[in-house]
Amino acid sequence: MMLRILVSVSVALVITSAGGQADATEKNIVLFVTDDQSLTLGCYGDPIAHSPHLDALAGDGVRFNNAFATTASCSASRSVILSGLHNHKNGQYGHQHHFHKFAAYHDVISLSLPRVLSRQGYRTAHIGKYHVAPEEVFRFEKYLRGNARNPVQMAENCREFLGDSTDPRPYFLYFATADPHRGGGMDKTSPLKFPPDLFGNRPNRESYPGVEEVFFDENNVPVPAFLSDTLPTRAELAQYYQSCARVDRGLGRLIDILKQTGQYDKTLIVFTSDHGMAFAGAKTTVYEPGLRVPMIVRNPYVEKRGVQSDALISHVDITPSLLDFAGGLDAETGGPKHRLDPTAYWNERGLSPRENRAGGNRFRKYQGRSWLPLLTQPDQSPREAIFASHTFHEIQMYYPMRVIRDQKYKLIWNIAHQLDFPFASDLWAASSWQLQFQQGLDAGYGQKTVGQYIQRPRFELYDMAADPNESRNLAGLQAYADVLKEYQQKLRQMQIKLDDPWRIKWEYE
Repeated sequence: MMLRILVSVSVALVITSAGGQADATEKNIVLFVTDDQSLTLGCYGDPIAHSPHLDALAGDGVRFNNAFATTASCSASRSVILSGLHNHKNGQYGHQHHFHKFAAYHDVISLSLPRVLSRQGYRTAHIGKYHVAPEEVFRFEKYLRGNARNPVQMAENCREFLGDSTDPRPYFLYFATADPHRGGGMDKTSPLKFPPDLFGNRPNRESYPGVEEVFFDENNVPVPAFLSDTLPTRAELAQYYQSCARVDRGLGRLIDILKQTGQYDKTLIVFTSDHGMAFAGAKTTVYEPGLRVPMIVRNPYVEKRGVQSDALISHVDITPSLLDFAGGLDAETGGPKHRLDPTAYWNERGLSPRENRAGGNRFRKYQGRSWLPLLTQPDQSPREAIFASHTFHEIQMYYPMRVIRDQKYKLIWNIAHQLDFPFASDLWAASSWQLQFQQGLDAGYGQKTVGQYIQRPRFELYDMAADPNESRNLAGLQAYADVLKEYQQKLRQMQIKLDDPWRIKWEYE
């Protein structure tokens, strides 16, 4: 009995730099991840977005203005969010489902977010989109059911888990919507030759159960600089905005439930998207519309509210940050305090050492760093640059790219620049792309031509301060030769530091 009491006490006390000492049941975590959403929120200055609940969350927390996905591909990005490791390190280069069959290394189990929080004394649950593998590596205690296109229903289906008073452990809820990803087919009511995708919306302006849908006028939507201002583009954006508004409804319901169950002021809430919107020029690219994501964090234990941070942060930082909040991050090693030994774990379960369980990695520490101090000191700038990459999306889409970006310049290395840029199947079929593509390679597409989008140079260098829309490639200009050389070296050193296998391409190509 005495041993049981001591164990309970050790689990119940959690100390963090942001919240001081608190009972473990007051250190809950909700990670809310949407699917293919850009900064189309009122709190980020979007003039038409319907996002009152997210705007309120930002007003009661910290809004990060320079948050970036490490890759603009669904499974690959989620594996980074849930491991604190870049794709070349965790092994999940592309889609998990169907014949694509990408998966993380088995030994990532020692760092994966649901596993480390479970070892830290948390009960864990997942609802909505999963899209990573192996399941044993990213295992949650509970898998809640709900239509991932109906975030309101999803929230209601989390009520029992959130309000469970029979389990004294704190909780971690991973809430992942399928909105605003493309899906549901084309809008058959559209008179356009190239009708828009429904983006998960129900046809004929119908609503999901329990959802008060918000509809948008295609004539009023803002058209981002990377897209062409055409009727098909506007029609698709109207559908996209509706899907985003449904996400906000779901977050609002989830917050209501947290308040009703007395958990809101005991729960860290993190909101982000796996990457940018599902339009050619964003998703599957390493341009800003693909990598830049919303990131809003509300920590109930900090005094500063409604603040902004311009610090560069990355999805690779999420897992170490949440573990830091839970009191389980070892500041000296950069890994979990209570690390699972993956070799012993898999040997006990009969997974042969002949399996490629680790890819030569030891998985002792995260490649990201905790942004928890930024919640109290948002003016800090702990990172000078972010690293991003792309290798696959669908299995047919090999096109490796590597990126280094700081507050001044951004360098893109198109390693397979000799190939035409490959398209995700849904982006190729998108009416916003097809209208321009069928006009020929010289037709405009945003601030590029169709041909320039498909056929890319080896290097792209952009002045992010003067040219945030990445419209003028400086890599071929003599005036920027020294800058190009400097950033090539920075990128190469970053790849070496992060143990990226593609660094060898500098040697023989």
